[in-house]
Amino acid sequence: MEIKKTEEASIEKKKISLFLLGLTIASIFVLLGFELRSALSSKLEPLAEKAGMDDEIIEEVVMQENTPPPPPPPPPPPPEPEVIEVVDDKKEVKEQEIAKTTEVDQKIEIFDEPEAPKVEQIFTVVEKNPSFPGGEEKLFEYLGKTISYPQMAKEAGVKGKVYVQFVVEKDGSITDIKIIRGIGSGCDEEAKKAVKNMPKWEPGEQRGKPVRVRFVLPVNFSLR
Repeated sequence: MEIKKTEEASIEKKKISLFLLGLTIASIFVLLGFELRSALSSKLEPLAEKAGMDDEIIEEVVMQENTPPPPPPPPPPPPEPEVIEVVDDKKEVKEQEIAKTTEVDQKIEIFDEPEAPKVEQIFTVVEKNPSFPGGEEKLFEYLGKTISYPQMAKEAGVKGKVYVQFVVEKDGSITDIKIIRGIGSGCDEEAKKAVKNMPKWEPGEQRGKPVRVRFVLPVNFSLR
């Protein structure tokens, strides 16, 4: 059995096809119109620009012909004369010398230099030697009572003489105590302490006047 199409359906299909065809043709015409317009405008613009440039050149030439030349610039002013100042050199030098002299005089301060303390001579040999109060016997008695034999020296069996050097001042006091030869093990310190604690000696004399005398005292350490 065959299906038959109605006439209305076939007409509707034709309308759609014709509408699409007309739309395509209209688009083509619009595009052609735009291209033609752009081509014409591109050709006309250079001509217009060229015509405007020619007019400007003509106007500039006419203006240059009718305008008179500018006047020459005025000459430069003459240079100002240099002012030379004459100075009296002698007067200025004298003033500077006076100023310098005044300044130096103001800064100079004179001070009396302190005199260096006079170091009195220490004698080693004099006419009269210094002595312990009471003589040598009292000196040995003092050392025997004051000095104790160090335990370390006893245990080590150390014995011998310690030489103590000192200065007997003019008033008999003892200064500048030094060990010039020792035996160690505490004996040196013990001898130095005994000399330091000694009473004042009778000072030595030279030409009848008390003087400073350097003295060396041997202190004997012996085991019994």
